[in-house]
This record gives sequence, structure tokens and C-alpha cells, in this order.
Amino acid sequence: MRTRPFSTLSGLLLSVAAAVLAMAPGAQAATGLDAAADALRQGPVYVDQRAGDQLPPREADALEQKILDADKPVFVAVLPQNAQFPPDGLLADLRTKTGITGVYAVRLGDGFDAGADPVVMSRQAVGNLTASVEPPGGSDAVTQLNTFVDDALAQARGDAPSSWEGARSGPSSVVGLVTFGLVLVAGAAGVLLVARRGRRRRAERERGALEKVRVVVDEDITAFGETLERLDFHPGEPGADDAMRADYERALDAYEKAKSAMARATRADDARVVTEALEDGRFSLAVLAARREGAPLPERRPPCFFDPRHGPSTTDVDWAPTGGHTRLVPVCAADATRLSEGQDPMSRTVETADGRRPYWEAGPAYAPWIGGYYGGGILPGLLMGTMLGSMLSTPAYADPGAGGYEGGDFSGGDFDSGDFGGGGDFGGGFGGGDFGGGGGF
Repeated sequence: MRTRPFSTLSGLLLSVAAAVLAMAPGAQAATGLDAAADALRQGPVYVDQRAGDQLPPREADALEQKILDADKPVFVAVLPQNAQFPPDGLLADLRTKTGITGVYAVRLGDGFDAGADPVVMSRQAVGNLTASVEPPGGSDAVTQLNTFVDDALAQARGDAPSSWEGARSGPSSVVGLVTFGLVLVAGAAGVLLVARRGRRRRAERERGALEKVRVVVDEDITAFGETLERLDFHPGEPGADDAMRADYERALDAYEKAKSAMARATRADDARVVTEALEDGRFSLAVLAARREGAPLPERRPPCFFDPRHGPSTTDVDWAPTGGHTRLVPVCAADATRLSEGQDPMSRTVETADGRRPYWEAGPAYAPWIGGYYGGGILPGLLMGTMLGSMLSTPAYADPGAGGYEGGDFSGGDFDSGDFGGGGDFGGGFGGGDFGGGGGF
């Protein structure tokens, strides 16, 4: 049964009419944080009319255009200090109501605070940026917000949400909305164009994530191939038996599977299949090595937590990430010795926006790569309290086919307010820092 084009057009007409009526004079207007969240879904800057003297229209328009030109998910709200905006939990509430991953900066009266989803910016980076725009004597809103936004745009990951398309070219008055609505209905193809543009941007993000994770996966495949060469096993060598040959065959099959899977990869999520194969291959080599040496066969254990290229772990040790709680992690014999001697383990580092960092401090693109080594249950617990751990505890990790949230994606309230933060510790009960700053709330 075919869909008639008039039904689609009618739906568009009704949607536009509802939007126009909702914003017309006399319509039920949202208030407080609801109004701010509604506005931020349509554009990056919201100034409550009662705080208009802090960020005048000309400066607000310039700040908004700066963010739109950069195409980054950076949100700014300027609010009056009154009972309608209680500072305790305000930042997290605004993020929840807006429902879009990004960096959020709020000027509340003379105070300032900011927070970010960890997929967009690390807690440490947000904290540093917040501290840098909070001089002891305070600063005017125009200078403070522009300084913060300039630095945030340089560091934020992801793209601006597709819902901002109207802010790039559309008028804001009711008459303008009506005109824009009529044009939209008359040219329904424009809606499809916006949708295609959003899909194209998502595809570009997926390609970027794949290229980022491809680097570490290719390193792993190369390292496994070198391990096979160093083993120097020949199926016909003296002492070789069928069990050894079967182990070696499984390792070779895993190597070929990893290479072909990576060659076919089109998304970062495809890396999971590659590292699952490499983990299986490394265990097969460990079993083969034990057979050749006449040693007891190793038990099946997860790879070394600090770098899966070290091979299967041999024991569990206590370890804590920077600023985190202690937990037991599986480690290889060499890293266990280093830790017992008070040395740092040989941790795997990857490229991040802040330079090379241990993989558990990296972004969501690396989740499928490391998840393939550890299966579906063990890794989120090992990485609890780290940036990557927060990604692995989401439904996107449990479902390999699901795409994780990125900067500018709509996530609704599906985020951890304990990870969303990074501003100064000004008192209160939110994340790494609640509102305060220059003038205090």
C-alpha cells in the first residue's frame, strides 16, 4: 500500500501550524528552565529577558553566530538570579530538559558555572575552562561568556544539533515564523534536505570515529602478527602433535578473521568483531606455548587490563584510576611485577583531544575496540568512574548495533549527572561543581 504524498504534506502543515500557534502571542508560554531548554533546542544562546542587561541583543546575536559558524554543541544561557532559578542542581536540570549532549555554560546573576557530557569534553577540561573565566573580582558577562565559548569551541567534540538549522537562516519573529512555515510547507523537499543533511553529518562522524579506532586496531593486528612470527612454530616440527597444530590453526584463523573484518569495517562498532578474534587468537597462542613447554595449560582469563596486547592476564591486582576508587583488575605477569615494585604499568595510550592518554580516559569511539576484548559484562565494572566507563555502561555498549550518543545528539535525560560537570566546586550537590563563581549565587 503506497503512502499518498498529500498525507505527508498534511502532516507537515499541521506540524508547522502547531509550532507557529505555540509561539504566537497569547499562546501558553513556557517559563523558567523550560523556556530556556526550549530555546536552546532551537539555537545555542538563550537570554532571559530579565537578564537582558547582562548580554544585550547585539552581543547575544554575535555569540550565537560564533557558535553556529563553529558547528559545535556549545550552549549558553543567561538567567536572572531569582527564585525561579534555584542554583542547586540548575545546570543538570537544564541539561536534562534540553536533552542534547554538549557543553553548557550558565550565567546566573553575576555567577557562572559550566558542565559537559564526557563525550563532548572531559570533566578536567571543563573545570579548567571554568576556572579560567572566574577572576577573583568577577567579570562582565560579555567578556566572560565570549572567553569561555572561544576556548570551548576549540576543544568540544561533536557537531551542533540538527535542530539548530532554523537558527542558521530563519527569522525569530512570529511573522517570520509564519513566512518560514509557509515556505516549508510549500517546499516539503526542504525538510527532506535538512534530514539528509543530518544523516550526512552523522555518517561523517561515524567515518571519523572509524578512522580514529582503525589506528589502534591496526596496531593490535600488527602486534598479533609479530607474535605469531616470534613463536616460530612449524606444524611438522619434532614433538608437534595434533593438539598443538589445532591451537596454531585457531590462532592463524583468528589473525585472518581480524584482518578481513577490519578491511570490511564501515563503522567504529565493527572493531568489536576484530578484537574478539584477536583475544581468541592470543589465548590459542598461550595454550600452544604451554603445550610446547610441557607446562600446565592456562585457564581462560581476560586480557591484561592495561594493554590487551600483553596477552591473557595471569592474576588480579588492586588498582585505582586517577581520582577514582580501587578495584581488582586482571593484569599480565609483567605489569603485576611493576605494580608490586611501585612502578606504573605499561598502559595502552590512544589519541584524544587532550593528547595521548590511557584508553580509559578516551572517548566513545574506542568502546567497541576495547569491549571486544572483554565481552559484555566485565569491562564496565573495571572502568567504573572513568570517562570510557561511563560510555560502556550505556545501552549502546550492551547492544553492538546501537550507536552511542555523541556531541549534539539528542539523548533526553539518558545521561549520568555525576559525569556531567567539571565546573568549580562552589558548594551544593551537583557533579564536580555547582553554581557559584564570580558573584556567587
